[in-house]
Amino acid sequence: MKPRTRRLLNFWSLFTGPALWWGTVLLVPYLMMLAISFYTRQFPFHVPDFQFGNYVTLIADSQYFTVLLRSLWIALAVSVTTFCLSYPLAYFLAFKVRSNRLRLFLYTAAIVPLWVSYLLRAYTWKTILGSEGILNSFLMWIGIISEPSTIFLYNQGAMVVTMAYIFTPFMVMPIYASLEKIPRSLIEASKDLGAPRFTTFRKITLPLSMPGVLAGFTFTFGLSIGDFISPILVGGPYSNMIANVVATQFGMAMNWPLGSALGVVLLVIVLGIITASDKLERIGRINLG
Repeated sequence: MKPRTRRLLNFWSLFTGPALWWGTVLLVPYLMMLAISFYTRQFPFHVPDFQFGNYVTLIADSQYFTVLLRSLWIALAVSVTTFCLSYPLAYFLAFKVRSNRLRLFLYTAAIVPLWVSYLLRAYTWKTILGSEGILNSFLMWIGIISEPSTIFLYNQGAMVVTMAYIFTPFMVMPIYASLEKIPRSLIEASKDLGAPRFTTFRKITLPLSMPGVLAGFTFTFGLSIGDFISPILVGGPYSNMIANVVATQFGMAMNWPLGSALGVVLLVIVLGIITASDKLERIGRINLG
């Protein structure tokens, strides 16, 4: 076999493998969901059709719009919270910790929650925030409250805290990777020129770390808006998110067409966030260049 033919075959095999996997695992299910979103529901069956009644229902019924806004708000709050927790930690690891062994230990400790079951992490915060949990016991012990309080659990604040804890590693990792790649010579040059620390951070460190920040926001926002376990465990009856409504439509309501339409809307939102993040990163690279 000629070398050129062998290279073409190798390229074809490398291309068709990932493409076949991507099409089977991602593209085909998405196309099926899109097709079912146009079906007509005739309980207990779903009749193939091409109509926009399911999308009209999403627009006409205000409860779906309310749930969608709530999901967007909670996902944004989780993303901001994880950023506020993650950036100082990543900055400390990248610039302040001199020992490589200590840096590796602290970085591993920051991402170790990823090795624990999602349900276990969520139940941990349910135990902490519950009426008989650690937080209430501590507040009673120091005398701030005289009896257990129920304000810490089954609300949107509890959801934000729980999801922020669960998704913080997805914010820490890309920010730390960006900070670690910043040439230390730029920081030293800024100091030699007499720039204050905050000015150096504002004009050098923060702009160069923005790709990691955008990646972290994309991860946490996409994961948060699609979460349906935390609202059940710590959210309460008035904290359902769009993913919970999708699960209900596919489960108890047996309304797959409407659930598919909700899934398509959620997919479009996530793709929009990813696209916007990619464009912002490209604009940042052009400005820095």
